[in-house]
Amino acid sequence: MAWVMVTLKQSEPLMQPVSVQAISITNAAEDNMKPYEVRRFSTSVARPFAKLVRPPVQVYGVEGRYATALYSAASKQNKLDQVEKELSRVAQLLKEPKMAASILNPFTKRSVKVKSLNDLTAKEKLSPLTANLINLLAENGRLTSTPAVIAAFSTMMSVHRGEVPCTVTTASALDEATLSELKTVLNSFLAKGQVLQLKVKTDPSIMGGMIVRIGERYVDMSAKTKIQKLSKAMREVF
Repeated sequence: MAWVMVTLKQSEPLMQPVSVQAISITNAAEDNMKPYEVRRFSTSVARPFAKLVRPPVQVYGVEGRYATALYSAASKQNKLDQVEKELSRVAQLLKEPKMAASILNPFTKRSVKVKSLNDLTAKEKLSPLTANLINLLAENGRLTSTPAVIAAFSTMMSVHRGEVPCTVTTASALDEATLSELKTVLNSFLAKGQVLQLKVKTDPSIMGGMIVRIGERYVDMSAKTKIQKLSKAMREVF
């Protein structure tokens, strides 16, 4: 059984919520969106954008703007989980060659895309929030960004649930006892309410030890890296 000590600073919780800048009408215009189109996501167009419900993590880019607007609207209607489930289904469908060709292909006629979208919405019985997102992306010529928008929303929901992604890479598979001890150590660095999402993979090229990426932190304790550091130190001495 391999014993490896993981050392991380425990001074602050991992993945603390980060505020998101509200989507402004000017920003919407910069992304080729019409102001009233972005407002459709609001539960009340009379509310100013300052009332935007901010996601627990900021996602940049066009996909971040759409995902933030959707998160805000879904949060106000208490339908975050429903929308996430629907988007997961949409993402799955978009991986099908026929669906991808009719919706994501920029050379597909608009009429064909509209029909495919209408069929998708009706068949899957999507909520108005999810259907509106897809239609909005279509109207603004952003359908090719759909997978990225879904991924951005998924990231927001993951942080919303307090999930902390963690990837551990080892040279060979860990036995149950070592894996259990590793989980205990990693969980000790989480804040109250956070949940460890552990993924363990093997990479023989690291030669031994392990590489841990948890939240935004990275610890390389691989034998390969240690040998490289030793080699560098030896060259400085001789």
